[in-house]
Amino acid sequence: MVLGKVKSLTINFDCLNDSNIPVYSSGDTVSGRVSLEVTGEIRVKSLKIHARGHAKVRWTESRNAGSNTAYTQNYTEEVEYFNHKDVLLGHERDDDNSEEGLHTIHSGRHEYAFSFELPQIPLATSFEGRHGSVRYWVKAELHRPWLLPVKLKKEFTVFEHIDINTPSLLSPQAGTKEKTLCCWFCTSGPISLSAKIERKGYTPGESIQIFAEIENCSSRMVVPKATIYQTQAFYAKGKIKEVKQLVANLRGESLSSGKTETWNGKQLKIPPVSPSILDCSIIRVEYSLMVYVDIPGAMDLFLNLPLVIGTIPLHPFGSRTSSVSSQGSMNMSWLGLTLPERPE
Repeated sequence: MVLGKVKSLTINFDCLNDSNIPVYSSGDTVSGRVSLEVTGEIRVKSLKIHARGHAKVRWTESRNAGSNTAYTQNYTEEVEYFNHKDVLLGHERDDDNSEEGLHTIHSGRHEYAFSFELPQIPLATSFEGRHGSVRYWVKAELHRPWLLPVKLKKEFTVFEHIDINTPSLLSPQAGTKEKTLCCWFCTSGPISLSAKIERKGYTPGESIQIFAEIENCSSRMVVPKATIYQTQAFYAKGKIKEVKQLVANLRGESLSSGKTETWNGKQLKIPPVSPSILDCSIIRVEYSLMVYVDIPGAMDLFLNLPLVIGTIPLHPFGSRTSSVSSQGSMNMSWLGLTLPERPE
């Protein structure tokens, strides 16, 4: 008898949102189907799934241990959120090639449903960073006698929702600073900067309205600017590795000596960035708005206003919901829209 062949093995999630992207939160049920298409007839020991969620950081540093010796220090850390295994067809053990207990699968397409619950604990939002990541995936494994297993991995997205409709994230952020320039024995007048934003919490796609006043009493030409920065922090073995990235910026008009500029709600749009990660012990993702005065030949004068990028947008009339299915209209282009199936 000529045995058939496995034409394809695929994983499909039951998506619950309008964007048709598999997105979940802690406590949700992840469900879907493993599809197996075969040509001819095959004998199978088992079809299994393995679902896992974990945060992981890794980086290396080179160190000198003397004039002629050097070594590389590895820093790694991992947090596991869940580890779920299930048998969809067949039996648990695959360590022998006996012909007993085999299942015959006929030619055609066959589907096997799976379902599991995410834990109720806070789960870090899916993230891909410079020195670490937070990933969630389901892997299907088809085991047959005397043949290598057929494996496929597919990732899904988890949001740890941040509702910006909370008092701490709705509070205004403001600050004031002043700087006096000195050049040898001459002292020019001060440069002063005050800035305010309406709240601390925003979601991707929103525009931050900046209210600022910049007064230039110095002898130099200066330029007011504003920038949104993302800071990624990775923790391992008592060490921290930080990566700071500019994600959006704007420039005001050049300001000559004695002039003042006022921003009455100057808008800086937040691009499709990943939400803040604040509750993971080894990875943090934080944001800040820097309003500053670019001073040629001197240290800039700047104000740092902290931001939190959330997932549940502002509801001006007080209505709110935290369900994933209601977030279909949220801008999720930061996901890359490519959570791939990964053959192994």
